Amino acid sequence: MPSRTLPNFLTREVAAHNTSESCWVTIGSKVYDVTEFLDAHPGGGDLILGYGGKDVGAIMQDEISHVHPESAYEILDENLIGFVATDPVLKTAVDSDRPQDILPLPPNEAGAQELRMNVVAEHVPTEKAIETTSMASEEDLYRETDVADDYHKHKFLKLDEPLLMQVWNGGFSKDFYLKEVHRPRQYKGGDSAPLFGNFLEPLSKTAWWVIPLVWLPWVSYGSWLAYGGIPSAFQFVAYWWTGFGLWSLVEYGLHRGLFHIDKYLPDNRVGITAHFLLHGIHHFLPMDRYRLVMPPTLFVVLAAPFWKLAHTVFYWDWYVATAVFCGGIFGYVCYDCTHYFLHHKKYVTKRTRLFSFVLTLAKYPNSLPPRAEVLSYCPSLERYRERLWGH
Repeated sequence: MPSRTLPNFLTREVAAHNTSESCWVTIGSKVYDVTEFLDAHPGGGDLILGYGGKDVGAIMQDEISHVHPESAYEILDENLIGFVATDPVLKTAVDSDRPQDILPLPPNEAGAQELRMNVVAEHVPTEKAIETTSMASEEDLYRETDVADDYHKHKFLKLDEPLLMQVWNGGFSKDFYLKEVHRPRQYKGGDSAPLFGNFLEPLSKTAWWVIPLVWLPWVSYGSWLAYGGIPSAFQFVAYWWTGFGLWSLVEYGLHRGLFHIDKYLPDNRVGITAHFLLHGIHHFLPMDRYRLVMPPTLFVVLAAPFWKLAHTVFYWDWYVATAVFCGGIFGYVCYDCTHYFLHHKKYVTKRTRLFSFVLTLAKYPNSLPPRAEVLSYCPSLERYRERLWGH
């Protein structure tokens, strides 16, 4: 029975994998190796490390913290490495007349029925259920993500082939496209999934530091020119920050009126492909660090109308319009860098962890939260556990 060749781990083995070098988590009896996913986790790797070697079933369904969508469980299934026989499962196997039906995990149908009869209400998948995942042996678990599996399941895009032409030639309806593009995927075949698949590919990927490197010198030069033609420093600063404010309005308008125009998106290949190229790919592959900021080649196209807007609104003075434009471009640089850092930098995740800890305290207004839940957010409190919990 090949589906029962996946390894079974002891509880203490799983608990030992709680570092950034090797981080495992469980849901019921399933064991997942999420080490490679730590940096890609939208909430930051620190939040996962707080549950390293532990069960994450409850926290993933916690309404106050964050209820995880179906896509999160799909990512976990891609990282399944085996099973752990918890104490209730072991007790049921010891008391059973046919322990071989239960162990090694996953149990067969008879073993699963016996577990249910003994009220082992855990995520213990049956042998048949494991077969449906297409993971037939232990070797299957250590291959890179089968990018074709997602395609066969959802009939959307193959992650190992150029995405743009798949969208163009896919013949997708608007409703199907919007449903699938908002189902996050994680690409494990390299830095980024291919978008063009040709010489244009490098132009679609941008490291965060490229944005200030490319645009801040132009902002500085334009600001210097504008400052020389405006009568006072106060006026220059006022116009410059007006541009910053205008950019904020333009950015909000682009997101609400163009990037998130789902309801009014044309139901044809032109509208769908344009949506995917401008913003949909970010929703489709949100953990792709090279597609979190706008490539300079694309921003040039968007910056030209903003230049025209500034010089139309402030038509009476070229220097004033240029100051406004430079303030707006600086606003864009701040926005893009903030967008990247909110996704990937750990100092932000520490604040997120603090916020989650405050929410945890709010769940227990009349008592101290459980030790495991508190220590997952504040490991430094371990030294005070006897004083706080008495054990």
